[in-house]
Amino acid sequence: MTDRKNKDQANTTASDTAAEDSSGTNASKKAADTNTNAIGVDIGTSKIVTAVKKNDHIEYASHRNAFISVEYSSFTKRILNQNQIKHHQIGNSLIVYGDGAETFADMLNSETRRPMRKGLLNPNESHSVEIIKKALDDLIGSTDVQTGKLIFSVPDAPKDTPTDIIYHESLLNRHLSGKGFATRSINEGLAVVFSELEDENFTGLGISAGGGMCNVCLAYLSIPLVTFSITKGGDYLDDAVASVTGMVNTRVRSFKENGFDLKRSPSNSVEDALQVYYDDLIVTLVKALKQSVMTTSTTNKVDRPIPVVLSGGTAKVSGFKDRFEQVLKAENIPLDFSKIRVAKDPLTATAKGALMAAMHEN
Repeated sequence: MTDRKNKDQANTTASDTAAEDSSGTNASKKAADTNTNAIGVDIGTSKIVTAVKKNDHIEYASHRNAFISVEYSSFTKRILNQNQIKHHQIGNSLIVYGDGAETFADMLNSETRRPMRKGLLNPNESHSVEIIKKALDDLIGSTDVQTGKLIFSVPDAPKDTPTDIIYHESLLNRHLSGKGFATRSINEGLAVVFSELEDENFTGLGISAGGGMCNVCLAYLSIPLVTFSITKGGDYLDDAVASVTGMVNTRVRSFKENGFDLKRSPSNSVEDALQVYYDDLIVTLVKALKQSVMTTSTTNKVDRPIPVVLSGGTAKVSGFKDRFEQVLKAENIPLDFSKIRVAKDPLTATAKGALMAAMHEN
């Protein structure tokens, strides 16, 4: 648990913050009049997502934060170019990254590799920094926003490696500011609050359950009171299920993302294992929330029921909200929780929140 008010507070109040999601719902006049020379970036372990405001609605772009290395040949390079699959040559290898990496890995029955691990740059991948920079350049270059304010997401410092966030955040900030943007970071959980809790005066619990971590922020009138993370997320589920079933991680991920339902009784060993490890992740998350709340004196001053928003790809699976609510009620956390809901678009909520902060920051 950390107290990062000075860093994460976005100089934003309930009266001057509004935005419109990609579905085109009505936005307030304040949002429509705001300078749109801004960009929000969710730099996640599983996906990188950008958000920009154009013509009174928010546009998103994303790709997988993954890669696979194949031996270089002029023929392979030509095929990749013809199919518009993102790639980058490093030495005698072609690094296929983004969504195309998943396709290649599935064809070869192998695992994709990750530039990031548990929410941070992966120290076990020698080219992780170069690949992340290339991916960011591709996505940001396609937004038509060349200068202005850019806010990017960072996780809360992991308890087991608390100093690693310093390198991760500094490197990303240096690269993005070097492209001409005025940049800063935002806590991932707080970005969810900005994205989803405007109607509640930015008071509530924002949870981003992503590929590498689950990040949590309890905010009161946009001010973070509690922030923490656990190093369990979608990758933890994939690795654990692969270990006990013998299935390749990439196939587990595909299985998980295509129709798996936590409310349905398991019909095979993969579903059974997913049920077990989803339960473990949710219990770990809620117990960490209880500990953080009980050891933070400022939470005693919260004078209203707390709404809860779940976001991220790990929370997107059917039945996640119901399981989370069951465990939350059983733990008797000393806060009054109101409605628990899933974000309008769990995969873009963090990027949208970062964009909102960028648009309305002085």
